[in-house]
Amino acid sequence: MPELAGFLGLGRVRLGTGPYPELADLRGNAVDLWLERRLGWLAARLPLTRRRLDRRAARVLRHEAALATLSDAELRDAAQRLRPALLRGTDAAAIDRAFAIVREASARVLGKRHYKVQIMGAIGLYEGRMIEMATGEGKTLTATPAAIVAALSGKPVHVVTVNDYLAGRDAEETAPLYDFFGLTVGVIDSDMDPHARQQAYARDIAYVSNNNLTFDYLRDRIALARRRGRARRKTLEMVSGHAAQPLMLRGLAFAIVDEADSVLVDEARTPLILSSTADDPEAGNTYATALEVARALSERRHYTVDRMNRQIVLEDAGKSALEESCAALTGIWRIRRAREELAQQALSALHLFELGRDYVLLEDKVQIVDEFTGRVMPDRSWQGGLHQMIEAKERQEITGRKETLARITYQRFFRRYLRLACMTGTGMELAGELRDTFGLFTTRIPRHRRNRTRHLGARFCRDAEAKWQRVAARVAEMHAEGRPVLVGTRSVEASEACALAIAALGLPHEVLNATQDREEAEIIAQAGQPGAITVATNIAGRGTDIRLGEGVDAAGGLHVILTEFHESARIDRQLYGRTGRQGANGSTEAIVSLEDTLFTRFAPTLLRLARTAPLPPVFTLLRRAAQSRAEREYATTRREQTKLDRQLERALAFTGPVE
Repeated sequence: MPELAGFLGLGRVRLGTGPYPELADLRGNAVDLWLERRLGWLAARLPLTRRRLDRRAARVLRHEAALATLSDAELRDAAQRLRPALLRGTDAAAIDRAFAIVREASARVLGKRHYKVQIMGAIGLYEGRMIEMATGEGKTLTATPAAIVAALSGKPVHVVTVNDYLAGRDAEETAPLYDFFGLTVGVIDSDMDPHARQQAYARDIAYVSNNNLTFDYLRDRIALARRRGRARRKTLEMVSGHAAQPLMLRGLAFAIVDEADSVLVDEARTPLILSSTADDPEAGNTYATALEVARALSERRHYTVDRMNRQIVLEDAGKSALEESCAALTGIWRIRRAREELAQQALSALHLFELGRDYVLLEDKVQIVDEFTGRVMPDRSWQGGLHQMIEAKERQEITGRKETLARITYQRFFRRYLRLACMTGTGMELAGELRDTFGLFTTRIPRHRRNRTRHLGARFCRDAEAKWQRVAARVAEMHAEGRPVLVGTRSVEASEACALAIAALGLPHEVLNATQDREEAEIIAQAGQPGAITVATNIAGRGTDIRLGEGVDAAGGLHVILTEFHESARIDRQLYGRTGRQGANGSTEAIVSLEDTLFTRFAPTLLRLARTAPLPPVFTLLRRAAQSRAEREYATTRREQTKLDRQLERALAFTGPVE
């Protein structure tokens, strides 16, 4: 296994015992992990790797003149002749030439020749690194040389994106280049049946969202029915006389994860759970009663709402009040712990989960909205009866309660790849965590062109109404100048409130949110035209390339307005990164309210100071303190989730793996 040793840390070259290639779970003591975290932080800030990648990219570019004289057929033959050397994985000269061949083919097929910085990024990906490239630097194209060279060496390649739309878009854009080398491309969509998914994964390169990929992996684990060893599985197949259910994946060989900070960090606070539905004819009455009982309780007297940690704490007075109010009820309400848990779930549904922010009603169903992507997750549900409680709260049909079949976190899943590569526009702050959790070193790639975006600062309004009025006024100013405007909001509810304020001024606009995402491609295609106004949730925050219309760059470029700071400044920068791409003009600003959730949840004390002393330094301190506290809380949650996963695995070892 010498090829893997150079790319994987913490002794991670130990293979798992499953039916296809994957790594065994990462093991490391607290001291090792602490050292790895510090090493990752330091290595990301030293220029050594960046300089080495620069020299390596220069060697790749030196092949350009010689390759330009070859015909298409000769170029393909040259790539095929390199396959034995690529399979060995140790011939640097062969790898450099392969990258140069892909670069030349891209120029011919796509009309896009990789810049030097893109080749630097591609080499870093092939080596299994986290590559930070500024938004607009062409990460989709950067991934292609790494994917092609890996596929030519016989490895199944997964290119992982944050949603189905980006998976389909990126695959469509790059498919002609893969086809040039005789490589097949598959796209996995949420609506595909199992057979179609198997066919897509059987291709040389598969584009897939992180959700689909992880759930398909869990389905494979269930299909194996704990028959993990190859020999054992073959023996059972011969004894039973028929083959086991075919698996979705061909193995976890090489993955390139786009927007990796979103996938590996922001979405890694909760485990992914594959479940079945259990019927309960009395569920509707139980949840309705729980909501009725919960509404009779008083905040502060009977319970407290911890909005920062999003949990309800039932006080002793509340427990006593529950016992009295449920004295005449029968069944589960006679069990103290059961009625208290039902009451807590009902209070959570009433006070912590809001329509238009956490979920929407579509097709007469409660559908969860991903807070990081702004998209509906139609196949996801909250566990422990919370989803059904929210259905009862919204007077929707009660679905069956979910029973867990398998679970895994993104942390445990992605570090099972033999080689994991990642790219994002905002990864340096996470260099330490990415090293100790995934064994990834982070490298920042320089820009191809100088950034010309102007940031106009932040304006803090006293309340939400004043914020939307100010946003609408700024939109009107930009519209009058003929500049397109993108207004970023954090929820469906906020996007609709913003749209109402803009409509009140008689301005034409488009809204892109979880309830109106079917026209996404069309709306994005028009968002850069002169005078266009687009109000969007985080759907437009990652991976979205807004092309500028004629005359827009000369007028000042796209103007981006952020209307609520996120828990992480990284996500704010992702929205700002929709403008000023590839050296184009652009401007950004933030118009926020002191009533925003970030401030009320994570910095209530400083918020009171900001209200009494509304000075710019206080506002800056408020934002930084709130985001810093949120980042710390979420990092702790991710570590605890990983620790819980390992504890569950040990505790349930006698029944088989937790996934």
